[in-house]
Amino acid sequence: MLYKFLLLFLIGLSIKSYAINPNKYVVNQASAENFPLVSKGKIASILVSKNDFSGVLKVVGHLENDIFQVSDLHPKRINKISEAEDFVVIIGTLGKSEIIDQLVKKGKINANDLRGKWEKFTTQIVENPFKGIKKALVIAGSDKRGTIYGIYDLSSQIGVSPWYFWADVPVKKQSELHVLPGIHSQGEPKVKYRGIFINDEAPALSGWAFEKFGGFNSKFYDKVFELILRMKGNYLWPAMWGRMFYVEDSQNAVLANEYGIVMGTSHHEPLTRAHAEWGKSNGKWEFNTNSEALIKFWKDGIKRMGNNETIVTVGMRGDGDEPMTEGTAIGLLENIVKTQRNIIAEVTKKPAEETPQMWALYKEVQDYYDKGMTVPDDITLLLCDDNWGNIRKLPELDSKPRKGGYGIYYHYDYVGGPRNYKWINTNQIERVWEQMDLAYQYGVDKIWIVNVGDIKPMEFPIEFFLDMAWNPEKFNAENLEQYYVNWAKENFGDLNTADIAEILKLYTKYNSRRKPELLDSKTYSVINYNEANRVVAEYQKLVQKANSINEKLKSEYKDAFYQLVLFPVLASSNLNELYVAAAKNQLYASQGRASANLYAEKVKELFEKDSQLTNYYHTKLANGKWNHMMSQTHIGYDNWQQPDKNVIPKTKTIELPIKEQAKIAAENFPKTETSIITNRNLDHVRGFVEDNGYISIESKNYSKAINSDAVKWTIIPNLGRTESGVTLKPSNIKPIQISEQSPRLEYDVHFFSKGNVKVHAYFSPTINFTIRDGLKYGIAFDYEKPQIINFNSNDSEKNWAECVANNIKIITSTHQIENSGNHVLKIYAVDPALVLQKIVIETEEGKVLESYLGPPESFRKE
Repeated sequence: MLYKFLLLFLIGLSIKSYAINPNKYVVNQASAENFPLVSKGKIASILVSKNDFSGVLKVVGHLENDIFQVSDLHPKRINKISEAEDFVVIIGTLGKSEIIDQLVKKGKINANDLRGKWEKFTTQIVENPFKGIKKALVIAGSDKRGTIYGIYDLSSQIGVSPWYFWADVPVKKQSELHVLPGIHSQGEPKVKYRGIFINDEAPALSGWAFEKFGGFNSKFYDKVFELILRMKGNYLWPAMWGRMFYVEDSQNAVLANEYGIVMGTSHHEPLTRAHAEWGKSNGKWEFNTNSEALIKFWKDGIKRMGNNETIVTVGMRGDGDEPMTEGTAIGLLENIVKTQRNIIAEVTKKPAEETPQMWALYKEVQDYYDKGMTVPDDITLLLCDDNWGNIRKLPELDSKPRKGGYGIYYHYDYVGGPRNYKWINTNQIERVWEQMDLAYQYGVDKIWIVNVGDIKPMEFPIEFFLDMAWNPEKFNAENLEQYYVNWAKENFGDLNTADIAEILKLYTKYNSRRKPELLDSKTYSVINYNEANRVVAEYQKLVQKANSINEKLKSEYKDAFYQLVLFPVLASSNLNELYVAAAKNQLYASQGRASANLYAEKVKELFEKDSQLTNYYHTKLANGKWNHMMSQTHIGYDNWQQPDKNVIPKTKTIELPIKEQAKIAAENFPKTETSIITNRNLDHVRGFVEDNGYISIESKNYSKAINSDAVKWTIIPNLGRTESGVTLKPSNIKPIQISEQSPRLEYDVHFFSKGNVKVHAYFSPTINFTIRDGLKYGIAFDYEKPQIINFNSNDSEKNWAECVANNIKIITSTHQIENSGNHVLKIYAVDPALVLQKIVIETEEGKVLESYLGPPESFRKE
């Protein structure tokens, strides 16, 4: 019995997603129970039916090449059972491969594991499957993509990264490859459609694609489709800035269909037609005045679609992804969708609800929906973030289920206000997890799609997004740190794993504080809290660590390391140092100090270094393979739209009289605060201690967390600008009435002063995704009646823009402290999904100095 339990346990381990779980089913040791894929210079043949899907046969070719890259042995492909002997890998789709069907008939594999399942595969060892075959490794899929995922899963297990082409991740040579017994499977995905949107792709990706492939053609998309499938995605919105997926190369759609990639078009491109296909000769993009031309345009799109697997975008925005005319009637949009569905039914000759459709509630379209716009029940409602990673809308917990369900359109890249961000990865997987976990808990499981810009340099968060989409339930706040470790291990051959994971975790954290395009000389204070110097030092510590690893790294890993780790660290560090140097130049010039001139030179050096890093990426890295890929401008923005070229920050130089001492404005020297607690008796003090008129606390350092049976306070390590975030999980709960037993966080603090205090609570910039008037929390000191704070009481466009630019929302409440001494600050749970990062308490006599990140954490007496 114990043996059976152990076996079931081991099988269960192997079902977990490999990217988040390091348990492997391919090892380097032989045993009687294992299957010898490669052993003692011999390699198993691959048996696959010619009758299987052509996409399966294509991907079998990828597996053959992968095995060759690992072992230097090329497996022989055979198509008939009679040709097989000894040890064979059998690959096929249930109901499509007669070989798999015969194994089912013989009772060698269980069809019930696969029949009727979505995108599922099983990989298992079968003894004596057919005459002449001693042992087979059988990869069977429930459908085309299931089989393809099974094939690529084996590739991943033998050490081939999804990023072998897109980031030059090398393959580690292995002479022995053995598959462990058990039924290895990833099960069915929890989210049905999981994909990426290639967008804002000029000048970087477009320049590269035209140089390497001659454009966004089937040669280019062959690489994209393979990448998506290796990460178990299945859905794509193709490049659309002046691009036409179906027109530029007729093989694009053919190849997508062969691979089993579900095609879509972006939120504002209805009925499979690219925006660029609408020429001036068609007249105005306006349904009221030009419906005949639009109907013909859309009808041609559905005709062209044929039987290719597609999610058809319905609805309409204004020309060029702009809002429709002011005051657009809800009735007009409803009529447009009705017309579009009639076209779908007419062309496909089947009811409209049999063709998957999606309507994106993007920007103003959500307002129409909130005001009662009727959407047919079979259409998937694609809910959206605010373009900055904060979800705008989720279904109400008690809402009636929709046949079409719900999806999320998320952003890693954006063109628009308050500022474009396109250059480098600034996405924390902790925030992605927190927001997408929230969506999943609210029942959003039909479509997850993320805007990835140029694909590079978003490699890491793209794989995280698709891994999470396969099974969100496998991810939690505690195992996100392990994801960094496993990803580093998978891509860098178990070398320097912990250090690489740390760099990935911290560079994305530092970059998420403020998008590089929003940085300027005023971002970090060069005067208060030593803030600017601390930020530069943090980046430089990463630079030192990354350079040290790079020096020791095997040569074959250097190109991948540069792309995935070293370049983003060097370039981001350099940019932050550039703006801090500009700030010091301006400060010292205003004070008449000679050092201003040194910093003017420093700015020039750092600006030049930025172009040198880019040039190396384009011309030296991988022998120029990635030319153009980092050509996105990122220095010198003065409005939301990018400058045509990088612009050096303004500097001043001064001429000092030889003998005359310059006047120095002492009040503008960097301020180093003098602690007032050093000479005090702290015997009876408890908690965080007031000093210089304030108390600063990182949210995770609470004195006590009071949970309930339904919810608990959860620390999300690394989330946010300074330390970590704290939130309530699970998220799918109704508002909590505050009582003495309420879930709350308690922070012990000690005041030397009394009177009015201000509590500045620093939160992630979560949006009110409900139909209520806002998300709320309670706050109080000691036993005072809690104030109920509406987190979203001021969600004006101006305030939203400031919060997303700062990547923080600071809510201030005022309280009366009657007596100095020990007190307890209490944060009460009311609504879920608020993520507290930091607390700064400002006393009546004190003053918190101006800075971007707020004062460092105060001294704590345990």
